[in-house]
Amino acid sequence: MTRKGTIVVAGRADGTALVLGEPLSFWGGIDVETGTIIDHSHPSLGARVTGRILVMPGGRGSSSSASVFAESIRRGTGPLGVLLARADPILTVGAMVAASLYGRDCPIVVCDIAGIGDGDVVAIDASADGGDGTVAIRPA
Repeated sequence: MTRKGTIVVAGRADGTALVLGEPLSFWGGIDVETGTIIDHSHPSLGARVTGRILVMPGGRGSSSSASVFAESIRRGTGPLGVLLARADPILTVGAMVAASLYGRDCPIVVCDIAGIGDGDVVAIDASADGGDGTVAIRPA
């Protein structure tokens, strides 16, 4: 299955999907040292975003999430890429800061996320050199 989406932050990533049914705040929601979801009110408490393609409806503030997201990318404990149903400026800023300051890409694409399952293999091509926001999904 292939989907086209809007490139928000350029890059390429391949990995298994971690699908969240609810938005996640990185500020207070993620342990930046381990990539584990620590928000006790989130249904995916205990899941790890590290090395995964994070799939969720959108982000959930606060503005401090941008710095936590960038730090998780810098440390290698963040996701490899992000698919969102709706754009999120805070996650966008975090990914852009990580690319600019640390040279680490975490592509973000806004697309239809319906039907993407936890554990599906996802390849994101959102490269600045001609990528078109293509998201290839292979079922788990």
